[in-house]
Amino acid sequence: MNKKTVKDIDLAGKKVLVRCDFNVPYDENRVITDNRRIVAALPTIEYLLENNCKVILCSHLGRPKGEVKPEFSMDIVAKELSRLLDKEVILAKDVVGPDAMIKASNLKEGQIMLLENVRFEPGEEKNDEELSKKFASLAEIFVNDAFGTAHRAHSSTTGVASFLPAVSGFLIEKELNFLGNALENPERPFMAILGGKKVSDKIGVISSLLEKVDVLMIGGAMAYTFFKAMGYNVGNSICELDKLDLAKEIMTKAELKGVKLMLPVDTKIGKEFDPNTESKIVKYTEIPDDWEGFDIGPETIKLYEEELKNAKTVIWNGPLGLFEYEQFAIGTNSIAKALANIDAIKIIGGGDSAAAVEKTGLAEKFTHISTGGGASLEFLEGKKLPGIEAIQDK
Repeated sequence: MNKKTVKDIDLAGKKVLVRCDFNVPYDENRVITDNRRIVAALPTIEYLLENNCKVILCSHLGRPKGEVKPEFSMDIVAKELSRLLDKEVILAKDVVGPDAMIKASNLKEGQIMLLENVRFEPGEEKNDEELSKKFASLAEIFVNDAFGTAHRAHSSTTGVASFLPAVSGFLIEKELNFLGNALENPERPFMAILGGKKVSDKIGVISSLLEKVDVLMIGGAMAYTFFKAMGYNVGNSICELDKLDLAKEIMTKAELKGVKLMLPVDTKIGKEFDPNTESKIVKYTEIPDDWEGFDIGPETIKLYEEELKNAKTVIWNGPLGLFEYEQFAIGTNSIAKALANIDAIKIIGGGDSAAAVEKTGLAEKFTHISTGGGASLEFLEGKKLPGIEAIQDK
């Protein structure tokens, strides 16, 4: 990685603003249900504290859309951070208002504070220059460690970097190293597994990966667009009728590039979108009217598992079925288990696939689970991420 990190800059005793990704899920009682993103930020925070920095953290939570809404307050994050660090985390009552300014100016070495939800500020998502200057006025150095928002040009991710020296934290460094090495210098055979709902969401990723992988396995609802493009009936399955030509192009491109494109050979179908719906297994060519495909079938699982035994590098993005419903989570869970048992570099590209792997309890068997859903997708597409571009080069 050719971007400067916290280790490439003199931090001792400095006031540092750190953009984290604390956009964690929580329940109706405002209890955090998954603290992985907070835990992922700890190495950078602890390093700054060891260097006697005055640490100011900031993040968004949910989508308050430029309005102050108590249900999106960072108070729950401050509490969880205090617990994890075993140290008081001072919470500002605002983002760059009087309370934040006073608390930041009174901050002592080795102390840590958290700003209120950056998206309470209407200028945040517009990358407003005045807001960026106010963020910059709080500190001497800017550290971006929020890979999950690196694909967004916002005030707290890119704008502030115009006014302060900007370096990356350890989390972004790790993300770029794993994802970057997998794409640029993979151990082969290099395989990718793509799931999710729509071909249109993954066009860029598919095109990019067809230039690099040896094998591409397709699952999830987007498989039905391919079946339809091949002339088969897909019943009520999710299918993008305006993307049939694109699916044909992808199949042709894979053939020309010598990439083994694997599509499901059977599918588990259900009568309706319901966890307890009647279901059965059919060949991909025999989906009846009024039925809907919700998972890959046992023959497909077997084929994919056999193929994966040869892999040396695997990138997986998107679940292979409706994994939220137990009877349609078999494909996703089986592939997660198969991957857990192979000796290879295994990278999960964030979002639903990360949640699915966490659910199986096999997360520690993977080389890297990305914290950025949209950001990892855009990175896999080969796009430049504004939050990364704003970090100084080494």
